[in-house]
Amino acid sequence: MLDRFEAGQWDVRVRDTTMARSSLCIDNGRDLVQLRHAGAACRSVVIEDTPSAVTIQYTCPGNGYGRTRIRMENARLAQIETQGIAQGLPFDYSAEARRVGSCTPR
Repeated sequence: MLDRFEAGQWDVRVRDTTMARSSLCIDNGRDLVQLRHAGAACRSVVIEDTPSAVTIQYTCPGNGYGRTRIRMENARLAQIETQGIAQGLPFDYSAEARRVGSCTPR
């Protein structure tokens, strides 16, 4: 399911009181799994994989862990729920990810 997301520039908006926003240049939906552990070498296990949603649990040795559920609304829009531990602190939030343009992923 994650391969069906379009590559490009994506805005991620956290749904909380701050409505924090970040921008990512992604190759595919896999880049949306480890938002709090971006770039970290983590091991992952797929817990659920359906045509419209995926749940992945991952462990980053020495850097925490997470569990992320991504629900695909279409190739340019996703709903994300993620929780875990990063840098010794817990995180738990929901976000919306939306493709907003083109970019060249690394």
